[in-house]
Amino acid sequence: MPVRKGQKLQTYSFELKKKAIEMRLQGITKKKIAEVLGITDIDRLKIWMRRYNQLGEYGLMDTRGKRKEYVDQDRYVKRLELENAVLKKWLEITKQEVYQRNIVFYAYLVRKRMDQDAFSKQLIYDTYYCYKGIYGYRQIQLFLLQDYGVWMNHKRVYSLMKQLGLRARIRRKYRHIHHSTIGLRVAENLVGRDFNADRPNQKWVTDVTQYRISDTKFYLSAIKDLCQNEIVAYEMSLRNDNQLVLNTFTKAFETRKDVTGLIVHSDQGFQYTSRDYHDMLPQVGAQISMSRRGNCYDNASMESFFSHLKTEALYPYDIRFVEEAQSRIANYIYFYNHHRPQQKLNKQTPVQYRHQLIQ
Repeated sequence: MPVRKGQKLQTYSFELKKKAIEMRLQGITKKKIAEVLGITDIDRLKIWMRRYNQLGEYGLMDTRGKRKEYVDQDRYVKRLELENAVLKKWLEITKQEVYQRNIVFYAYLVRKRMDQDAFSKQLIYDTYYCYKGIYGYRQIQLFLLQDYGVWMNHKRVYSLMKQLGLRARIRRKYRHIHHSTIGLRVAENLVGRDFNADRPNQKWVTDVTQYRISDTKFYLSAIKDLCQNEIVAYEMSLRNDNQLVLNTFTKAFETRKDVTGLIVHSDQGFQYTSRDYHDMLPQVGAQISMSRRGNCYDNASMESFFSHLKTEALYPYDIRFVEEAQSRIANYIYFYNHHRPQQKLNKQTPVQYRHQLIQ
């Protein structure tokens, strides 16, 4: 019933409110509850029910100042425990809701802080400096497969190297200087820039290059098998003469016995147009082939090897003595044959590829 102005509100105990809520939850009507418990205002039941749904039993307590029913210490402690339990439960529910609501955002922040390419970058960084910081992304890709068994797309290797600031050492541009051999022995070009071979000892290319240390020059003669790109033999000397080339072929024929039908391609340098050279090769059943005059691209495969050798083994270092340069060349040729994989050879080294063909 409505409360008239000036009328004092009737108060009810916690136990009565609790009893009324229990009866209501059992399905008893509000009118019946009011009659049994002596509640004059039925609307009070609505208020108690709403507070109970929000705060549980704590909502049924009278919190307006100190009441005589809370003077008793045991009941006061019980009230505080009940308040703490309700608040603790509410906080746990709130935390769980906040976590579920933001779990996707938190996961995004974690992924953002993590560098998903950290492992790949470390592999590329270690490989790059393991090989003296010389190679670009194509060769690094092959070294990753050879050394770690990791195959990584070349575009990914390029992108990560760019992020790390790693660059290949650029090879110097080759400037061809032609020495005239007019009137000397010149053979036909049997290779025709076809630097491919189906089997070992089918096509060899050869050339001589020089390297200067202060005022001293020394010369390197090398032979390369076009089937597996392997350096078959090499010779170094302080003199660029016919004997340098002849000694190189002597070594090659000692290791490769059956060379019948072999094509040996060179430029028109004076060593390769000499009488001794033209007498030596036919004796073992080899054919002589020569580039056109003044055209270095006819022997591009050998020129490419010399370019790699100087860029990777000589130019990066401050070499003061001929012996040091010769030692670096010998070590590089061994590395080139046994440890440097090539895309053309199905990602294998020259020696591995040759053994595979023999088996």
